[in-house]
Amino acid sequence: MSIFAIAPALPLHAAGKYVAGAYVVFVLVILIYVTIMAVRLGRTERALVELNHELTRRENEAHPPDARDLEIEREPAPVSSGPGDSPL
Repeated sequence: MSIFAIAPALPLHAAGKYVAGAYVVFVLVILIYVTIMAVRLGRTERALVELNHELTRRENEAHPPDARDLEIEREPAPVSSGPGDSPL
C-alpha cells in the first residue's frame, strides 16, 4: 500500500479555498512577470532609439550631405513604343 491510499482526501468544501488561493498566486506571478518584461522592453526600445540617433549623427559627421544629395532624383520618363514595336 502506498501512503496516498492511507492519507485522507480533503473534503471539497475545505479544499476550495486552497485552490482559489493557488489560482490567485499564479495570476499574481504572471502579472509580475509581464510587468517586468514590459519594463525591460521599454528600456531596450529607448536604448535602440538612442543608438540609432547616435549612429545617424556619426554618419552625418563623417559624410556631410552635398548639394547633389539634396536634389530630388527624378526617374526617367517611360519610353513609349510605336504601333509597330509590339513586344509580342
